[in-house]
Order: sequence, then structure tokens, then C-alpha cells
Amino acid sequence: MAQMRRIPLLFALALSLAALAGCGDSEDEPESNATGGDPAARDGIVGDADPDAVKVISMWSRELRRGDIGAAAELFAIPSLAENAPIRIRIESRHDAELFNASLPCGGRLIGAEGEGGYTTATFRLTERPGPGQCGDGTGETAKTAFVIRDGLIVEWRRVGLGPPTTPGQQI
Repeated sequence: MAQMRRIPLLFALALSLAALAGCGDSEDEPESNATGGDPAARDGIVGDADPDAVKVISMWSRELRRGDIGAAAELFAIPSLAENAPIRIRIESRHDAELFNASLPCGGRLIGAEGEGGYTTATFRLTERPGPGQCGDGTGETAKTAFVIRDGLIVEWRRVGLGPPTTPGQQI
């Protein structure tokens, strides 16, 4: 039974990887607010997001950028949800979280984080990373992901800014 569940997951991850071949968009990088007036403006990260959420997102992006898929996966709650349009994956094990993280061709440096309700929309400057992914033309572009963080873990990871909007906050 577990083998049958993995086949659709692996297929979804392969489609996700193919969809990300051009993983960046052309938005300008947000300006840094070095004055300290913005609570999330530290280490070049701008925005009004909750500092605890920013810390988790920053740790996740750092581990992915380093190619440490296991450490990046440890920051996902079990269960959790990942949506990399058009693929939506329910992460039900640490292995699922590792497969999802491995499917991302780019690393990213967190440069902005905006909070709204229970969501944090993070902006990343895309980078190459060690491992199976190749960012290619996406390197240097920006990408946005909406996160829900609870108890220091990623409960939802949703790529935003590609195609029709999705509805963050779906209960899993």
C-alpha cells in the first residue's frame, strides 16, 4: 500500500521539477530597510512578517541552499502540505518531505517576508544549490512562496505568483 502511494508522489515530484525549469520571475528585489523601523528587517530581509516565522523560513532556505535536504525536511510538520503549481502534495512522512525538497531545482536566499493573517509570503533570490537540482536560467531571479508556520515548523508551503491564485490555509 505504501508503495502505491509513493508512485503518485514520485510522479507529482517529477512534474513539479519539470514545471520549475524556468523557476524565477522578474520582480525587482525589495529595498532593504537598514534603519530598523521594520521589525523583520535584519540581514537584508525586509517586510513586516512575524520574526519567528522568518527564522524558520530562513533556516529552511539556508539548508536547501546548502544542499542539506534532510535538514530542510526536518523543518516540515508531519503532516503538511506543499503546492508547487500545479502540483499539490500531502507530506505524510519525513521521506515525503525529503522528496519534495529534493524536487526543487533552485536554492534561494530569503530577501523579504510579508505577513498577512496566519500566512507569511517570502521572497527569495534564486541560487544554484548542491544536489540534483539545476536552477539554470532561474538563478538570480526572484520567487515567492506563502508559508504557514506553526510551532516552529512548516505546515504549508505554496508557491505563489504563477498562474491562477490558490487558496492558502486549506486544512490538512
